[in-house]
Amino acid sequence: MSPDWLLADGKPFVDGLVLSHPEQLERLRRACPEAEKAAVLAGDPCFDRMLAARPYRERFRRALGLRRGQRLIVLNSTWNPEGLFGNGGDQDVLPSLLPRLAAELPADDYRLAAVLHPNIWYGHGPGQIRVWLDRARRSGLTLIDPVHAWRQALLAADVVLGDFGAVTYYAAALGCPVLLAATGEERLDPDAPLTAFVREAPRLDPQGPLGEQLDELPARHRPLAGPAEFTTSAPGASAKLLRRHFYTLLDLPEPAAPALLEPLPLPQYDPPLRTHPLDVRARVRGRDVVIERSTGHPYDAGGEAHRAVHEDTRDPGDLATADVIWRDGPPDDPRLGGPAAWTAEVLHRHPHCSLAAYVSGPDRCTVHARGHGVFQLSAGPAADADPAAYASALHAWLTHGGEVPPGGATLRVHLAGSVHPMVCTR
Repeated sequence: MSPDWLLADGKPFVDGLVLSHPEQLERLRRACPEAEKAAVLAGDPCFDRMLAARPYRERFRRALGLRRGQRLIVLNSTWNPEGLFGNGGDQDVLPSLLPRLAAELPADDYRLAAVLHPNIWYGHGPGQIRVWLDRARRSGLTLIDPVHAWRQALLAADVVLGDFGAVTYYAAALGCPVLLAATGEERLDPDAPLTAFVREAPRLDPQGPLGEQLDELPARHRPLAGPAEFTTSAPGASAKLLRRHFYTLLDLPEPAAPALLEPLPLPQYDPPLRTHPLDVRARVRGRDVVIERSTGHPYDAGGEAHRAVHEDTRDPGDLATADVIWRDGPPDDPRLGGPAAWTAEVLHRHPHCSLAAYVSGPDRCTVHARGHGVFQLSAGPAADADPAAYASALHAWLTHGGEVPPGGATLRVHLAGSVHPMVCTR
């Protein structure tokens, strides 16, 4: 809000400068009084679309492949050298943060998604962004469409790990717990509500345990009043206010029909594809199997360990040391010969591998356990976990001396704070 941005030859160069709250009008009067006559208080159509889409939160979560008990952490960065996706300087925490998030957060408890400002994509190029984030993507990070799907990701989020950009502020206005990893206070108008938010919002300790901070945040979260108050002074009314202004400029009568905004579309189904090797810890008690998978475990993590590797891992050497090898695909894929043929081929090619798993749907897979034969694994009532985790649970149970009787067996797989009955049949 400065004359350099708002005036041409001392006059406003727009017919309408849309503001969402009277607070902005007060700052405009102080910073550039010549532009006040062009100001229009008309709410925020972007925020109104999010408010209208709130009832569809679970659909947006399912579109991202989220399962019961999983928490979605959305990383957000604005287009700025001091943003979370910054310039690589001394204060840039992202290069060390991404691998630590993947390693410290159990893969079945958390999902990671990133909303990057469109200028980051177009400034560096989509290819460069994907190169920089390649390891994080192979560990399960989802890159959100920066134009069409970021609002839905915010509505689906359990925590937003962000900076001083507008998307993080929108998250706070929606009541989502926010943790700031980059503040950029020196870049902000000291009188702006965004600056007050940055001063008050909880900060990430990049040196502290990430899991503890993210686990504790929702429990101690108290929505800040500022973002909800100052994002818009006319919630739900922006379409009406904007249309009225447009028709006034055109000197035409408004249509009689109500002014409506386009609803947020349901994004395409986009579950994570983890091809980075997973370290698995398992504890077996009868038919109860507690599973924890991540791209790295601390040395003192409990449970017996094995390694699960996707066949499309970047390093083929990972397959030589894998205890469990899996892949995803339709059961009738002619290139693979079907689940039974593929699993037999994997065990033949990789003598160290104990179990091969072909995931053919969101709730089932075919496994071939060396020395035990071929089994069908499927989700029992109320189960909602990654079938590759079921395969690791079966591997741990068989290694622990379990035997599948002719009539099959049901294992109780514990992960993501829930119990998932898994039915194993021949």
